[in-house]
Amino acid sequence: MLTVRTYRSGDRVAVRELFAFAGRGSPTESLWGDPVSEAAVYLDPYLDAVPGSVWLAERDDRLVGYLVGCPSSDLMPGEDARLASAIRQHRLLRNPAARRFFARSVRDMAVAKLRGRRTAGELHDERWPAHLHINVAETARGSGAAEGLMRHFLSQLKEQDVPGCYLQTVVENDRAVRFFRRMGFTPHGEAVPVPGVRYRGKPVHQLTMVRSTG
Repeated sequence: MLTVRTYRSGDRVAVRELFAFAGRGSPTESLWGDPVSEAAVYLDPYLDAVPGSVWLAERDDRLVGYLVGCPSSDLMPGEDARLASAIRQHRLLRNPAARRFFARSVRDMAVAKLRGRRTAGELHDERWPAHLHINVAETARGSGAAEGLMRHFLSQLKEQDVPGCYLQTVVENDRAVRFFRRMGFTPHGEAVPVPGVRYRGKPVHQLTMVRSTG
């Protein structure tokens, strides 16, 4: 039986374990190859700053998915600040794989700047102040877990009078893009390269998608 519920502090270990493997096989399975420091950017800040906007999906009492959301970007540090903190705290520049990733990121950004092109970044628009990250274990995809998580979070935003929400995925993740479209999200702006990230040897492209809560 599938259930969706809010996060509790005792769930932290299980959520972090799921974070480490839920994205396997996807274009953004791993960034610099260190799940602990990646969680320090894309998971832990949500558990700490906005735990009431974190939703969990369980099947037969086992965690199979999570959604971390934020009603307003003002409630937590931006992605760049979180990344800088993780680099310092986890000494990532001493990690060979992380060094290669960040060096590649710098090169990608330099090339984009020379060509006058944008690269991936957060969206700041009062029409869609909320954002989310969602992950479901491969064994639970197609089970309704992702839809349940999304519907609970969007309903919560509506109750809080938050006008809209955005998310960011990559064009190369066809399954995710199709799912988000089914949930009412539409593309916003052009797809732009994600510095440093490669999938099957090629760059990936960030797609920002938005949805009103009305």
